[in-house]
Amino acid sequence: MTQTSNQINPQTRTRWLNREVLLLSFSACFADLGYQAVLAIFPLFLVGSLHAHVWLFALATAISYGPGAIFGLAGGKLGDRFGHKRMAIGGNLLIPLLSLSGLASIPAAAIALFSGGWWARNFRSPPRRTMMTQAASAENRARAFGFLHALDIGGGFLAATGTMLLLWSGMPLRHIFLITIIPLLISSLVLSFARTGAAPRTQANGNFSSAPAPAVMDPKHRSLYRRLLLATALYGFSSFSFGFPILTVYQRLQNRPLAVLAYVVFFGISALTGLLIGRTAKRSVPALALGGYLLGGVAAAGMAVVWAAHLNPVLFYPVVALMGLALGVIETLEPTIISLIMPRSRTGGGMGALTATRSVGLFAANLIMGLLYIGKTWAWSYGYAALLAVLAAIILLSVRHVEPNAAA
Repeated sequence: MTQTSNQINPQTRTRWLNREVLLLSFSACFADLGYQAVLAIFPLFLVGSLHAHVWLFALATAISYGPGAIFGLAGGKLGDRFGHKRMAIGGNLLIPLLSLSGLASIPAAAIALFSGGWWARNFRSPPRRTMMTQAASAENRARAFGFLHALDIGGGFLAATGTMLLLWSGMPLRHIFLITIIPLLISSLVLSFARTGAAPRTQANGNFSSAPAPAVMDPKHRSLYRRLLLATALYGFSSFSFGFPILTVYQRLQNRPLAVLAYVVFFGISALTGLLIGRTAKRSVPALALGGYLLGGVAAAGMAVVWAAHLNPVLFYPVVALMGLALGVIETLEPTIISLIMPRSRTGGGMGALTATRSVGLFAANLIMGLLYIGKTWAWSYGYAALLAVLAAIILLSVRHVEPNAAA
């Protein structure tokens, strides 16, 4: 039977909130409901329960993000050739390795399982983003990706809230890790019902044809694409696992639930931002540079100031709210811009490049955060992150008078 790369009715794509957008977004919600709970407690488990140094947590996140760049690039490329739905489901089914990290009795085993699950998550992300590109028309992409981010992070908000309540109830960390497997499996089930992301068109004899010949990018978009990837990489160098702010709050307050509360605030603001930015961002490049990268740098600087000046720890919460606002802008507008400037036959590769460049930066960022923290101060770590985020904003703002529009 002949398959196409997009099997939904073209009229359906003109409605921004259609069946496919809902399925992809709810799959993302359940995925985050599972693995974000793991991310909330993994640093507490590794440092608090297994008595590892903060540096080992930095190493764990670096190992996850570094090779994760390769997995993200591979997921997008393989999706372009063999079908994005297959790649997305395959990666999604392996994310529960994250949950199994809570069963480890030594730091090395916990880090290995955590990293494997995160690599699977990186492999899945570009194909899923490409499926969303196929589900929404060009003029509706920002709304669709904003809705995806809202439900994605909404799942994280519920995960962080639930985790905080379970910690207050006294539930052991290992039990919380195991509970997270349930929403992760539901996520894969929901994703399986999506109709976008099918394999490339087959020949009459049933054999897969080669991938479509790569289309040429519009010359006016090449500079934007290159600078966007450069800015993404630089922002990646400033981006650290949110486990670091959790540990920062925990070390100041010595209270696990209150440390996870920072995650709740972060996710709540980020989810609301995803809904709003998709409706209101008219000039996406400046909005990404100023409301995303620059604001992220301001938030990192705020963490440094609160820590270094020994201000009231309650001030950590509005600062992480700014982090959530910045992430909502970035996660909505970055894939929207890529989807509009990449030729359709190369969208997966563009999404993979986006994931890969961010992951390379994150690899270095988490190592550097750990190294700077060895000196027992968070101020230098957050100050470094703030500087690079500002540089990322400057680079993207240097692209003048170019706004993305639908590629051929």
